[in-house]
Formats: sequence, C-alpha cells, structure tokens
Amino acid sequence: MPNHARPVTRPTWPVRWAGALLCLAVAAIHVVDQGGFTVTRDPYYIGVAYHVLEIAAVLAALLLVLGLSRPGWLLAVAVAAGPLLGYLLSRGPGLPYYGTDRGNWTETLGLVSLAVEGALLLLSVTMVLLGARYRTQPST
Repeated sequence: MPNHARPVTRPTWPVRWAGALLCLAVAAIHVVDQGGFTVTRDPYYIGVAYHVLEIAAVLAALLLVLGLSRPGWLLAVAVAAGPLLGYLLSRGPGLPYYGTDRGNWTETLGLVSLAVEGALLLLSVTMVLLGARYRTQPST
C-alpha cells in the first residue's frame, strides 16, 4: 500500500536560528529581571531557578545553532514552559516565601516575557511534533 503523504523535511537553519534567538531572549529577559548575572533573587530557590533557566536557554540556543535539533527543541520547550508556569504561579496563588509579584499581571517585563516564551513554546512544540513525524515517516 503506497503512502501518499507529503514528504516531511527537516527544519532549515532560519527556523533553528529563530528558536535560538528566542531562547537567548528568554535568558536576557530573566537576567534583566533578576538585576544582573551575579545577583540571585530571593527567596533562594527562585534565584536558583532563574540561573538554571538562563543556562538552559543558552544551551538550547547552542544546540539549535549547531544543528542538534531534537535535543535543542526539547530543551526549548522546557525553556518556554517553565517560566510561563512560574509567571502563572507567582502572580496567581503565589509561591512559598515569594509574594512580591502576586497579582502583578501587567508588569511590562513580565508581559514581554510572556510574548517571547509563548512564541518559543509554539515554535518548539511544532518542531518537536514535526520531528516526530519525520522519524515515523515510512520510507518509499
């Protein structure tokens, strides 16, 4: 039985670079929000989460630029989804020992962050799904 599905192509370098730039934008936004590279926000676990996010975002960008698409896109999903969840929890019900941002839904940097993370999430989930489709495409 022949397969008449359209062939799926691997992501081109402009798509990978767009993902890499979005990852770097997430890192930059969080560096600005915490007050610099050497600053750790309070409470300590929030500060550590910021640093882990920044490192993961730079690593995801590097993986994408180097053409390691699968791990790069998977890490990019986490880089986008993690801070989105953090935004919702910190502004909504709040986080333990962290009430600074509770109810602060319209902070400018937070809204910019949401836009960048939303774009990255949309792009990276799409690329992960397309990558899965590419791997399961039967050969003709």
